[in-house]
Amino acid sequence: MNDVKIATDCEIRAAYLTAPELKLAASLIYQAYHDDPVFIDIFSGSGDYEQKLRASIREELAAFWQAKQPILGIYLGEALVGVACLHSPAEGFGSNRFWHWRLKMMLSAGYVSTKQMIQKEEQIIEAVPMDCFHILSFIAIHPLHQHHGFGHYLMAAVNAVFEDETESEGVAIYVTSDKYKEFFKECDYDIIKEITVGNVTGPLMVHYKDS
Repeated sequence: MNDVKIATDCEIRAAYLTAPELKLAASLIYQAYHDDPVFIDIFSGSGDYEQKLRASIREELAAFWQAKQPILGIYLGEALVGVACLHSPAEGFGSNRFWHWRLKMMLSAGYVSTKQMIQKEEQIIEAVPMDCFHILSFIAIHPLHQHHGFGHYLMAAVNAVFEDETESEGVAIYVTSDKYKEFFKECDYDIIKEITVGNVTGPLMVHYKDS
C-alpha cells in the first residue's frame, strides 16, 4: 500500500486502496450516494433501485481498478474511514470507456440506465472549462466519522495526486447536494455553472491547480 504524502496527525493517513479493500470502499460509497438525486433519477424508474445502485458502484470501482485510476483511502489507524475515486485525464472519459464496463453495466443496471450514466459523464466533461483535468467521481466518509475533518484530509490527498500530474489543470466535480456544495467551497472549489442531468440540476465545481 503506497501512502499519499499529505500533512496528517500520526493516526490519520492517506493511501491508495488495495484490492481486498474494494468491497469496503463500495459499501462506503453506497451509503454516501444512496439518496443522491442523480442516481435516484437514473435507477429508480424500473424498480430494484438499491440493487442497481450497488451494481453500478461495483462496476465503477472495478473499472477504476482495472484502468489503474487513483482510488484513495483515508485511514484512522488501520480502519478505512473515507474513500475518493479520481478519473485521470490520460485514460479518457465518457464514450471512451472500455467495452466490458458497458457490457457489465447493461447486464446489471439495464441498457437505459447505462446510457444515462454515460450521458451524465459526457455532459459534465463538455461543461468543464479546461482541456486536461481530473474528475472526482466519488467521495465518501463513513457515517460514524463525518464532521470530524476527514473529508478535508481526503481532499488534501486528492490535491496531492493531481498536483503530481503536470498536465492536469485541475479537478472537476458535479454536486447535487447543498451541504456538499458548501464543503467543496471550503476546499477552494469554484462554481462554474449549473448543469442539468436528467431531471436534476446542480453546480459544476472546479478546483484549479494554480489556486
